Amino acid sequence: MKTLIQDKLKVFFLGDRTHYGVIFTIILYMLLIAIGFVYLYPLLFMFVTSMKSPSDLLNPMVQWVPTELFLGNYTKAFQVLNYPTTLMNSIVVSLVPSLIQAAVCSVVGYGLARYRFWGKNLIFIFILATFIIPAQNTIIPQMLTYKQYGLLGNISSLILPAIFGQGFKSAIFILIFYQTFVSLPKVLEEAARLDGASDLKIFLQIALPAAVPSFVISILFSTVWYWNETYMTVIFLEGGIQTLPMQLSKFVQAYENLYPSGTVNLFDRLNEAVKLSGTFLNILPLLLMYFVMQRWFVESIERTGITGE
Repeated sequence: MKTLIQDKLKVFFLGDRTHYGVIFTIILYMLLIAIGFVYLYPLLFMFVTSMKSPSDLLNPMVQWVPTELFLGNYTKAFQVLNYPTTLMNSIVVSLVPSLIQAAVCSVVGYGLARYRFWGKNLIFIFILATFIIPAQNTIIPQMLTYKQYGLLGNISSLILPAIFGQGFKSAIFILIFYQTFVSLPKVLEEAARLDGASDLKIFLQIALPAAVPSFVISILFSTVWYWNETYMTVIFLEGGIQTLPMQLSKFVQAYENLYPSGTVNLFDRLNEAVKLSGTFLNILPLLLMYFVMQRWFVESIERTGITGE
């Protein structure tokens, strides 16, 4: 009887082959909470500070809980960023090339995974080279080429590279689709060919449905990278299109133009809360996108481990 109780206590605290013990579970949750706090602390600090009124900012006793719900900082940041226009520009600049890039990379990845042809290994080397070589080394030839064809200053300078499989970090997405299609069982395609299906029909009806997780991952990451990319967009767009990150980079100057320092009172002067409000408005669409697509994103990560022949 005593031995049975000891065994149950041992399983309860230390676990066994099928269950985690209480000690391991507590350590695991403490570790997850600590990691989550490290990642969420900057976001929480940004949001709380952005909600502080000027009096709360000057009061050293106010740290994490503002004395009032103050939205004036967001009102000012909304005006300074010209939010409706820059938000729409950011969505177009980031989403349109991402969708095109995902479609083109799926075709390239399928061709590399399913067909044998001369120079295939050389193409792989070139694809990896576009990822390994820093963008700063190729930006000048690209800019001169786009200038020669009159592409600078409009979104065509971002869309055309995506159409030809040379979008921002396209090599990663080509490799993702390549791995997905390599893992797809060949017997499915062979059965379809016996039924008289063409290569295009096999790609559209068999390969693409199996690559939905890769599409979700590619579109999500590509959209975020295009959204946050300012070095390339500033050079290619030449100020013709203003996105949220580009407008945020000159937030101080735009604020001073809207609220001249000699004509505003203490409450209208630029402070840390207004800056963080503009930063939070910049990342808010990405947070909403992650929140909406979280379930599909997690399922896509899990389903990319398909094994086949």
